[in-house]
Amino acid sequence: DIKGSFPYAFVTLNVGEKLNDKLVSELKKMVREKIGALAVPDVIQEAPGLPKTRSGKVTRRILRKIAEGSESGIGDTTTLVDESVIKQLISGRSGRA
Repeated sequence: DIKGSFPYAFVTLNVGEKLNDKLVSELKKMVREKIGALAVPDVIQEAPGLPKTRSGKVTRRILRKIAEGSESGIGDTTTLVDESVIKQLISGRSGRA
């Protein structure tokens, strides 16, 4: 389990694209150039989708729990459009740095 606060990115790729070392490097470089070195993610995880409410808001508290490695304490998920995305994100969680 990774504990503490650190930059963690969930990315949704175009159809047919795969997350590989070259793309991870390009994404980190882009963040460094556009936002700054402190924002460069330690981990980049491919996300087939994000947990969204019916009104379209991304539930960041769920993403934060997944990034922390916590599968419990995610809280109420009944307002989500597609609850299965949480299981996909948890199973896709990696330590890729």
